Amino acid sequence: MRVSREQASENRERVLDVAAKLFRERGFNGVGVAELMKEAGLTHGGFYGQFESKEDLMAQASARASEGLLEWWRASAARSPDPLSALVASYVSVSHRDEPGGGCIVSALGSEAAREGPKVRRVVADAAKSLLETLAEVVPGRSKAEKRQRAEVTLASMVGAIVLARAVDDEALSKEILRAVKKAASQEPGTVEH
Repeated sequence: MRVSREQASENRERVLDVAAKLFRERGFNGVGVAELMKEAGLTHGGFYGQFESKEDLMAQASARASEGLLEWWRASAARSPDPLSALVASYVSVSHRDEPGGGCIVSALGSEAAREGPKVRRVVADAAKSLLETLAEVVPGRSKAEKRQRAEVTLASMVGAIVLARAVDDEALSKEILRAVKKAASQEPGTVEH
């Protein structure tokens, strides 16, 4: 049975949404094409009519995940009286730690992307650049260069906090890491609280 263009487009969107979630939850190699298509409610045979390869799907699904996060970040920053604290609090959180399928591709897939091809690495690099640009708009600093550097340190701390908090098997330590980074990332530069 032939599928209409509209249905094919809807199927493709569903595959991208499912892939974006499953790749962040299980990693690029943690889910196969057949399983992914089944989760999307489609047959394995339809995959190659929509994507060149699994790497093509990985790149497109990562871009989809990145776009969603960036839209949310920008909206969140725009409506908060303290955008930096709002972004840090939502990112460096127990809910983000516990729900990688709905979170940031950099913290969920960054270490894996480093071993993937150029398409996937480009998408992750673009995501990181966009996150840095958003942070650079809201972090304190006297110059554009200072704000960019602070954004880089802040993003690295936030991503690292989520990676570590997910990796440890000690709930108290995991929450301690999140609290420490959340506090440090929200402080003015040069201030240290004891």
